Amino acid sequence: MPAASSVQMTGEVMPIFVATSRKMKPDGSVTAELSPVTNYLMNLISIPKDHQTGVIERPSWGNESRKSHFTFVNQHVLDRETFRNEIATQLSGRVGASKDILVYVHGFNTGYDEARFRLAQIATDSGFTGVPVLFTWPSQNKMFAYGADKDNAMASRDDLHQVLSDLGTLPGVGRIHVLAHSMGTWLTMEALREAAIAGQGDLGGHLGEVMLAAPDIDLDVFKQQLARVGSYTHVSIFAASDDKALSISSSLAGDRQRLGALDVSNKDQRAEITKLGVRVYDLTNSETGDFFKHGTFAEAPAAVRAIGAQLSAAPDDARQSQAFEGQQ
Repeated sequence: MPAASSVQMTGEVMPIFVATSRKMKPDGSVTAELSPVTNYLMNLISIPKDHQTGVIERPSWGNESRKSHFTFVNQHVLDRETFRNEIATQLSGRVGASKDILVYVHGFNTGYDEARFRLAQIATDSGFTGVPVLFTWPSQNKMFAYGADKDNAMASRDDLHQVLSDLGTLPGVGRIHVLAHSMGTWLTMEALREAAIAGQGDLGGHLGEVMLAAPDIDLDVFKQQLARVGSYTHVSIFAASDDKALSISSSLAGDRQRLGALDVSNKDQRAEITKLGVRVYDLTNSETGDFFKHGTFAEAPAAVRAIGAQLSAAPDDARQSQAFEGQQ
């Protein structure tokens, strides 16, 4: 994987399948309102030829161009059955990791454009060769709408559960990996908890890696979630004790410890997480352009490499390396 300053010669158009609990307008655009039904689309995203690892190239002013920026090219509105069939067609004839699906669940304060461009960037930078699927829920995309976002994430649990269950029944599917960020990690664990309660915890034997980036989850809540889904799930946590956004979230929650802000250099916190049997990537002190250090999982080349390694590893190999990676 290239270093931070390296340039990738891409210039490709990437199809991204989208399932969303956002309300859809008649013209196919989505809103920040909660929909009574799950909506489905297929997007085409153009990736700039000289893309740099960890960066979503967008214009700071002026018009966008496909040569220099991530751009939205086109989309098709799908129904549930067509969504399933189109992904199955994409998977047909593939072998190895190319049969896998990567479901990305974004976090708090995230707009639709940012979410779909982020998935395209992660899939490109990690070298993922399977089918990317975005699950997007109606974040208000506002810094001070934390409560509204949490309510909408909570209301989207059934939608995500349904999507994951549907993907697990597709013919020819390999592993279904889930990468979730921030508040989306809570939503993901709740959906997997629902699946486990329904007797579908392993998604028909297809559930792969569950990667929780900067998880905005109370540590005690996570323990309860993991107790329900843990027997099926290979969970990795991307944490940073210098994540300023999670520090704010902790304060809002009455100084409750957030999972994504664990300090693995702290003996007590390290022992606490070791008991859970999950793998932790310590991203503390990673260099990114993010002042809040909340998007490090996608911006720091070392983190993107770790995601790529998780996605490409054989199922048994993914569990073999040490429980703590990064700062020791």
